[in-house]
Amino acid sequence: MKKYIRAIICFMFSLIKFCFIKMFHFKGFEFTPFNLFSPLTEIDLSDKSRFKLNKFVKARSGTRIKVRESASVEIGENTSFNHGCMIISHESIKIGKDVQVGPNVLIYDHDHDYRAEDGLKRLKYKTAPVEIGNSVWIGANVVILRGTVIGDNCVIGAGLVLKGYYENNLIITQERIELIKKYQKTN
Repeated sequence: MKKYIRAIICFMFSLIKFCFIKMFHFKGFEFTPFNLFSPLTEIDLSDKSRFKLNKFVKARSGTRIKVRESASVEIGENTSFNHGCMIISHESIKIGKDVQVGPNVLIYDHDHDYRAEDGLKRLKYKTAPVEIGNSVWIGANVVILRGTVIGDNCVIGAGLVLKGYYENNLIITQERIELIKKYQKTN
């Protein structure tokens, strides 16, 4: 019974919140009324940004979506975000349908341009679009960096940092090697 009450609260909250956002970002925000976002989610849209939510998108508490000026984010239908996920777009992030995102996943389409003169101070960025295909499962604590393309039906193991092109139907994991070294204590 508790889960149904929570779902109704999230549905009502999402509808009210999305209508409120639509008032201020009329052309830049598209949504359907059938989404479940926790009241503890954050959506931040800048001027000239574009954010499209298809139906049945779910986001648990602590999920933050930030779409900066002239950037875009599109999330396909029946996609779920677990607790603490963050999506920040300075160019373009597209997430397909039926994607399951584990807790604390970070998706960025930009890096700080630390090599440019005063790059960090002036908040200069290097950007490249991110695309995530359909029916992808992303494990906990994954970081997806700019320029990454993930094909359909991929499984991404927990704790990975991804950058590059990954074709369809892959299981992406990382072998963990435990290194133990002795050292001499100096006085």
